[in-house]
Amino acid sequence: MSVSSYSAVPVQSRSENNSTSQHADDNSVPNHLSHLSNFHLSNFTAEVANNWLLPDGVVDVLFEDAQKQEVLRHQLTQQLITHGYQLVNPPMIEFTESLLSDASEDLKRQTFKIIDQLTGRLMGVRADITPQILRIDAHHGGTGIARYCYAGDVIHTLPSGLFGSRTPLQLGAEIFGCASLSADFELIDVLFTMVNDLNMSAALHIDLGHVAIFKRLALLVELSDNDTKQLMHLYANKNLPELKRVCQTLPMGSDFYALARFGHDMTRLLAKLSDTAQQDTEIVTAVDELQRLKTHLQEQWNCNVSIDVTELSGYHYHTGIVFNGYINSETQPLVRGGRFDGMQSGGHLTNSQPREATGFSMDVSRLLAHVELAAPVVVVVDYAAINNMDSEQRQTLRQQVDSLRQQGYRVTVPLDIHDCPQDVTHRLSIVANQWQLTAVE
Repeated sequence: MSVSSYSAVPVQSRSENNSTSQHADDNSVPNHLSHLSNFHLSNFTAEVANNWLLPDGVVDVLFEDAQKQEVLRHQLTQQLITHGYQLVNPPMIEFTESLLSDASEDLKRQTFKIIDQLTGRLMGVRADITPQILRIDAHHGGTGIARYCYAGDVIHTLPSGLFGSRTPLQLGAEIFGCASLSADFELIDVLFTMVNDLNMSAALHIDLGHVAIFKRLALLVELSDNDTKQLMHLYANKNLPELKRVCQTLPMGSDFYALARFGHDMTRLLAKLSDTAQQDTEIVTAVDELQRLKTHLQEQWNCNVSIDVTELSGYHYHTGIVFNGYINSETQPLVRGGRFDGMQSGGHLTNSQPREATGFSMDVSRLLAHVELAAPVVVVVDYAAINNMDSEQRQTLRQQVDSLRQQGYRVTVPLDIHDCPQDVTHRLSIVANQWQLTAVE
């Protein structure tokens, strides 16, 4: 409120002024200004609340969940390391020339861009770690088989799904240099070994796909970019009536329609495809790979498996087998994986050649609701005993506290009488001139 606003207060007579002055002595804020005090207080409160408000899709991970997340990160990465995967930790930011060199439009939209204050060049804050693994393999992978694993934060410009996170903790594994389906089998086996060791309260359902089938059909008929986008849109929306109408105008349209109508059953799909498609080596190989991987998942891991060959969300990135792993009835997948091309350069990116690769990634934070930690032993040292102990008891206390902490106990040495953690399970106090650990009832 401006100073001139105060001039709107009516001029009072001398007697009124005297009475007002006397009344003002009894109250620090005049009646006609009391609303100003409330106004400034409410604005201050609103400003603080607004400053503390986190953006949509961004949350604090606190206390038990934070500890659970860290335990999961360590446990899962150690599992990958023991399976022969080399741990790497790329930086959060890179120049966009390398970070987004072969990225899809979706990934480019999900990437925050910033200007490097040192060089003036455009940098990106990673939205996915896999492109960084491609760069690392191109420099260090050589021409043989290489395995990598990673765990790190990524940042998205937009959440994935209605309640998706914009700051996932991404963990993943990649195999480079192996075109055989055995690499996909290994990754599936590693994934289920990791998940089963967590003793989750939910089961993992796998949805398989293979982008090479659609890509091959599109190549055979030289499908235009517009027709490709239209078919992918109809596949994503499961709009069979409209898809059937559109396919009637396309060469080999019955095959494109069959992918959506019968693409969940490989035997029926092959029977419904045209002679040209049935005799195509790449399509037959892709169908065989799906059948073999489905059988492996069912027999080795007793897993619920579905197939959808119209799952083309990674069409411009993936090259073969793709899979999504779902927990219970959740609509967003916990795990995404599949085949893609790396770069075989021998250290010279200008001469890069495609290098077969496969991998998966997951958001560790999505596991928090399905995993429980063992109840902690929370110990507090008796404050009165600390103040009255002698030098020998002090030395003994230090040794005992170290021993308890090495066993995984949470031990708090209080700084004052009120310093006590919540959920205390045990107390360390002096009994018969000795430090003793006793349960709190």
